[in-house]
Amino acid sequence: MLAGANPAAAEQRYIVRTSGGLSSVLNLCLSAGCQVQGSLDGPVGQTYLVTSTGNLLQALVGGVVNLLEALLGIQSVEPDRVLPIPLPSVNNAPYGLTDTALVSYYGSLATHGYAAQTAAAIIRLSDAHQGFGVSGTGIVAVIDTGVDTTHPVLVPVLLPGYDFTRNQPGASEWLDMPQLQPGTTQTSQYGVVQQQSAAILDQQSAAILDGQPCGAFGHGTMTSGLVHLAAPTAKILPLKVFSSSGTGYLSNIVAALYYAVQHRANIVNMSFDLSTPSPALSQAVSYANRANVVLVAAAGNESTSARVYPAAISGSVMGVASTTDWDTRSSFSNYGSADVWIAAPGEYVISTFPGGGYAAASGTSFSSPLVAGTAALLLSAKQPMNQSQAASALSHGRLLTTDLNHGRMDAYQALSAWKSSGSGWYW
Repeated sequence: MLAGANPAAAEQRYIVRTSGGLSSVLNLCLSAGCQVQGSLDGPVGQTYLVTSTGNLLQALVGGVVNLLEALLGIQSVEPDRVLPIPLPSVNNAPYGLTDTALVSYYGSLATHGYAAQTAAAIIRLSDAHQGFGVSGTGIVAVIDTGVDTTHPVLVPVLLPGYDFTRNQPGASEWLDMPQLQPGTTQTSQYGVVQQQSAAILDQQSAAILDGQPCGAFGHGTMTSGLVHLAAPTAKILPLKVFSSSGTGYLSNIVAALYYAVQHRANIVNMSFDLSTPSPALSQAVSYANRANVVLVAAAGNESTSARVYPAAISGSVMGVASTTDWDTRSSFSNYGSADVWIAAPGEYVISTFPGGGYAAASGTSFSSPLVAGTAALLLSAKQPMNQSQAASALSHGRLLTTDLNHGRMDAYQALSAWKSSGSGWYW
């Protein structure tokens, strides 16, 4: 966990990996003029956040780095980047958003438009639930903007979580937007929040959000709601690393992934992407894999086959692309086997939204949690399960185009494959 006060704005942040523990990083900073802010990997003691008023990388390039590697066990030093959550625009409210009749959904009341939406039918969630008698088990960690901790649909399955943006327990999205606290909004009218936002919500909230840097407000509540849609009895561990503006530090993502593993998460959903690889993130991914934690990530919304991370960490993370309701690749979705393992619906998907309401969204951010939730269904059908086993089962989708690798996910077929694995038969 990060320790101490946040560093001054003028200081530059770096992630340091070491095999020599805290003492080696302290010695590094003694030589290079930096300050250790805290551990990112808890008891592992190999990844740290440091700050410097100068350029630490330049200081190390000046002949010091080889000596440090030899004497201190320093493995890598990388800038702590600020990452965005890219969101395609949503210009129209789908019909299902206004289908507000309440139905019972595994112990809570939810709108019919959410519980019975097209995306759920496409991936055969109901067939999977009923055909195999499963509704999800274990813990799904959601590394995102936090969650509405009071949303009536999510309350029964939410775990306390952690806010890495403030270094404190809890993961409430309301701390970023206090003017939108429950009781200040109405849910009878709908509007579109900014072109860069993926959320559709009530007119009063839209007026408050308009023109403010908060296009990702509700993102984590929506991804959590889609995990719940797929696996309604699995627990959700919200880990807040992004603000309502949709930006967050790489160091907080790394810390959240270690936190998820150390707090017994079985599956992690990561609805974000980096354009370049990170040694610290790759090490955290390997740590999760060794603990048999299943990792799922959005493939990105840049409409490219260029590698993005963590989706492109081959064999260690399942990258998820977005498809339309007509089983074609979404125009915004990344594609190609480097980023994509499987695809899932990701256009005008309906999910929970802060304030006890619902919103519609488009993006691979919202395809990924459907896959993560389906992995929790696999876990409830048969245990134990590791990354390669989950990936193999989920690869039994509906084949579409070659640029979507194993095609569009079919939850029923995935469960069939997983149940039959090792038994010599397959439905």
